[in-house]
Amino acid sequence: MWVTLYLVLLVGISEGRERLDPLVQTNQGLIRGQRGEDGDYYMFLGIPYGQVDENNPFGVSIPHAQFDDIYEANDDSAICPQVQDFTNDVIGTLDCLRLNIYVPANASSRNRLAVLVYIHGGAFNTGYTSRTHYGPKHLVKHDVVVVQLNYRLGPYGFLCLGTEEVPGNQGIKDQLLALRWIKDNIASFGGDGNKITIMGESAGAASVELHLISKREKLYNKAILQSGTMLKPNGIHDVDVTPALQIADKLGFTTDDVTEALNFIKQADPKLLIGAYSELSLNLRACVEKQIENTESIITKHPVNLDIPKIRGMPILVGYNNREALLQDSNKPNDYFKDSNYFKDTIAQTFNIDEDLEEDIEIVRNFYIGDEELTEDVRSDIIDFESDFYYNYPIQGSIGKYLENRAGNIYQYLFSYEGGRNYIKNKLNISLEGVAHGDELGYLFDMSEGQGTPSDEDQLMIDRITTLWTNFVKYGDPTPETTELLQQRWLPVTNTTVNYLSIDSELVMKKRPFKDRLAFWKLFFKTHRGKLRGLNEN
Repeated sequence: MWVTLYLVLLVGISEGRERLDPLVQTNQGLIRGQRGEDGDYYMFLGIPYGQVDENNPFGVSIPHAQFDDIYEANDDSAICPQVQDFTNDVIGTLDCLRLNIYVPANASSRNRLAVLVYIHGGAFNTGYTSRTHYGPKHLVKHDVVVVQLNYRLGPYGFLCLGTEEVPGNQGIKDQLLALRWIKDNIASFGGDGNKITIMGESAGAASVELHLISKREKLYNKAILQSGTMLKPNGIHDVDVTPALQIADKLGFTTDDVTEALNFIKQADPKLLIGAYSELSLNLRACVEKQIENTESIITKHPVNLDIPKIRGMPILVGYNNREALLQDSNKPNDYFKDSNYFKDTIAQTFNIDEDLEEDIEIVRNFYIGDEELTEDVRSDIIDFESDFYYNYPIQGSIGKYLENRAGNIYQYLFSYEGGRNYIKNKLNISLEGVAHGDELGYLFDMSEGQGTPSDEDQLMIDRITTLWTNFVKYGDPTPETTELLQQRWLPVTNTTVNYLSIDSELVMKKRPFKDRLAFWKLFFKTHRGKLRGLNEN
């Protein structure tokens, strides 16, 4: 059947029937998977691609050791240490560097399939890849191999001390280690190592962008970025030893010496450490690393200063949802935006504020809310402001950089469909109009616990968006031909025309999403470019 794939006949004693399970020879050893339960595919769950150093869990991981025996890939429960979304429980262990591979049954050495590697979001602090969270059935039915991976989060993944021991961006380097594993081994599963697309949402999209701009080797051929960019306000930090000192202090060890603090927190129980990290309201993420001899770095300059030669000729699919900030608005206190310094404090995340800029911040306020007071009456306008500032304009900025660096065709979308599978709105019971950050995931993945059978309209959206995405994975073009399902040809962005596909109950090509609002921000950024944080730094 597949190259190095054998079907092992096992007797299902309790059920009194035979079952065929796949056994794959990889560079790491033999791996046994199992049949998918909801489609014609095989699944290999929880394959360990890396190991965390027990003596330094904040350092760079190493490749996992060879398997002495057959590895039974049947458990996708591994979760990296984190505070769980929606419950606030501390969960996970450091034995979490695992990946899941889902392979259509028709993959073979003669029929190698394109590969889609998904990097989950979660603000670099939460998230994991399990079938209950990111069920693959909607994607694998389109004959692509789907790979999902875990990576370290929070302090274990993003403590950035600028030292050889803890250089920073360990979570991104976990992803890099996984991508290397996939490149070296995916042919054994019937995947085409020359047709690999990396895809991410939110922090996962920012991760994809980091891989695009890093100087590390190119392990993929196409990229999909959903609702995320490194140009987002506060999207990247500098080297900072303070969080290590704060965590040590919270756990009962007070010191001004970062080496002493690190040696203390290395020994801490991960769940206690994550609890302390959460109570301190720390929010670590990717950082601009220092140049350290004999240490691989991801980036050593601020993304705003970097060219992206790696993407020359590379097809890219990128976009966002029509009211991204509905998510962050729902997680904030009801009066969070009513502070008199709200606009100033928000814009200060991206700009160094001076007297001239402070005057123009009043123009921003007037543009979105006029002369109104900051009350509940303007909440909808505030959501528009936050959507533009945190997502829409930064992502348009990234698209501009892709064009400057001569990427291949760039396919932009705006997702506006409100249905029964809008993941975040349903999870958080958001009643306001619009599509929140993360809502589109419910149509790409099976995240439908307790929701029953999709409506006809939702099933149509599932079919459309998964066909568009997997067409891109296979062909570098989401609409290589028009069909009854996809009657609209998706036109790429050009240097003169910002085409985008409006993904709603109908698929419609349009030009320049939110053109008035984003033209305002283009002028604002052009006027105050010299005050951008990170510009001409590092």
